[in-house]
Amino acid sequence: MVKGSDICLILVAIIFPPAAAAFIAGCGCDLLINICLTLLGYIPGHIHAFWLIYKRIQAEERYGRGGYKYIGNGAFQQYPQGAMAPPQQAPYYGATAN
Repeated sequence: MVKGSDICLILVAIIFPPAAAAFIAGCGCDLLINICLTLLGYIPGHIHAFWLIYKRIQAEERYGRGGYKYIGNGAFQQYPQGAMAPPQQAPYYGATAN
């Protein structure tokens, strides 16, 4: 099921595919691949961005909203213990965590 956030992501992918790849994959290899594909031709960049969006929608249907993390190469992984959110870190007050 496509939601409003997915539609916004698709619109961003139509306008500038690397931005959509950055929203999904963060600053990593998939972003670099998308930038190169967009520079080689605008259509390959679109195809890659839409593929990433499709994989994200599949992961959301499989694991639930927020119950997954991106592990690269268009693959998502469920959080351990079936948690619906990322593991919470205990707050600390200082420059470094112990």
